[in-house]
Amino acid sequence: MKIHATIQVHMLQKKRILLIEDEEDIRDLIALQADLSGYKLLVAADGQTGYRTIERERPDIVVLDIMLPGKTGLDLCKKIKNSVELKYIPIIFLSAKGEESDIILGLELGADDYVPKPFSPKILFSRIKAILRRRNGGEKVQKPILFDDFTLEIDRYILRKKEKLIPLTLSEFGILKRLITYRGRVFTRNQLIEELHNDEGAVTDRNVDVHIASLRKKMGPSFSRIETVRGIGYRFCDME
Repeated sequence: MKIHATIQVHMLQKKRILLIEDEEDIRDLIALQADLSGYKLLVAADGQTGYRTIERERPDIVVLDIMLPGKTGLDLCKKIKNSVELKYIPIIFLSAKGEESDIILGLELGADDYVPKPFSPKILFSRIKAILRRRNGGEKVQKPILFDDFTLEIDRYILRKKEKLIPLTLSEFGILKRLITYRGRVFTRNQLIEELHNDEGAVTDRNVDVHIASLRKKMGPSFSRIETVRGIGYRFCDME
């Protein structure tokens, strides 16, 4: 009887994720990882059904595709965040590559995070776990890192230039965070490879160079803090 009671309590304590996604293959992939990670997964294939599910079930977190039939993920996010009863529910967007403007809008509407497609289910669930841990007070909120006109929001994986959001990939964020946390220190490419999240093939020195080039482009032509140290790697320089 005690064993049975323990199992029941454990089941009741499972965090509930609502996935709103119209692609069946993605739903199946996330369902498998949810089971492996110990979460209860609720599923909806469109925004209207998803919103009714949120009202009825009050999930712990919503994973929301941007491109949905009928009401888009952006429309749904706005509706959730405008609701006094529902706005506390955290939202992670799933977004196809090339939807940068939608990602920015989604974050401005109040989404907590985004994960670009194609994605690793393990990375998605690590982001879910981190958000839920912060919401439950189990993780100390990290202060943003300020430099020049930029703000790096560690907890939200967000870079801002003044009030403008600059979306970064997980790899770009990881590299920038390491460089700026240890500003002045030179990192080899092999050391920076540890920050890469690459599900498309082997990770090489060239991957690091590509991400550095992308960071420089996103941060603007006048940004020169990320310095190439010839024959070694990169460092983040303090400006005098």
